[in-house]
Amino acid sequence: MGQYSIQFTKSAQKELSRIPKKDQLRITTRIQELSKDPRPVKSKKLTNEEKYRVRQGNYRILYQIKDEELIIVLVKIRHRKEAYE
Repeated sequence: MGQYSIQFTKSAQKELSRIPKKDQLRITTRIQELSKDPRPVKSKKLTNEEKYRVRQGNYRILYQIKDEELIIVLVKIRHRKEAYE
């Protein structure tokens, strides 16, 4: 299996830019890890959706996996209180 490329939706990119810098660094590291393993042990598939989520501190990273194209599309990066709205 090859390495996945990462794509951000415009909204996910905007959400990441609004997060405090120290948390941005941790989230960015977690996103880079997803490119090697898009389904890590602690990831969860969301019910009734073709999306996954992974936790990073108080933030949730919601993403879609396109296995046939080796692409991960980041959909949302939000605080846990707002992630599932």
